[in-house]
Amino acid sequence: MTPTGHQTSSYDADGVVAELSRPAGDPRGVVVLAHGAGGNRHAVILRAIAAELCDRGLVVARVDLPYRQRRPKGPPSPSTAAADRDGIVAACAAFRGESAGPLIVGGHSYGGRQASMAVATDADLADGLLLTSYPLHPPGKPERLRTEHLPSITTPTVVVHGSTDPFGTTAEMADAVALIAGPTRVVEIEKVGHDLKPDRKPTAELTADAVVGFLLTDGGRR
Repeated sequence: MTPTGHQTSSYDADGVVAELSRPAGDPRGVVVLAHGAGGNRHAVILRAIAAELCDRGLVVARVDLPYRQRRPKGPPSPSTAAADRDGIVAACAAFRGESAGPLIVGGHSYGGRQASMAVATDADLADGLLLTSYPLHPPGKPERLRTEHLPSITTPTVVVHGSTDPFGTTAEMADAVALIAGPTRVVEIEKVGHDLKPDRKPTAELTADAVVGFLLTDGGRR
């Protein structure tokens, strides 16, 4: 999923482990993406989105969160979530210098949630936030909403959501996004669940279009 003209290299320094994709020519911005609870930086959804964003002139860093650096398999522990957020902050610091343009941070499911919490704590961390399949609540437990920090997010945000995602219905997601203090745009992918099926649906293309059209052009220039 690395089109001709992209340069991809591995990065491992100061606790940050990533695959870095650079477009041909001067980049217009940087995107730092973190994986979901069961994945790593090589996840299909991250590779697909990275390829599309790189096509549009963005440097993309797909990072392994600290818990994944410690062990190759298994879910994260709530007790180490703060360390995962610290890892996202470190990745933003490591790659911000790749471009004079905006820096966008985010990720899929768990990775996006941790990025959103980091941005809620420090609005200067990034110029835009990208959340794919935000895990609004555990499947079948809509009363356990993960929304406490959303009103503290002032960063322009793109949310990509599958219409059949068991982690949140379309209506539930709309209510949650309305809590975000900053400008938002929602991209709904029809008839897909939490994995967003980037191999069967135009998920990556629609995500990249929203990042460029909203975070870089409309909402992301603060």
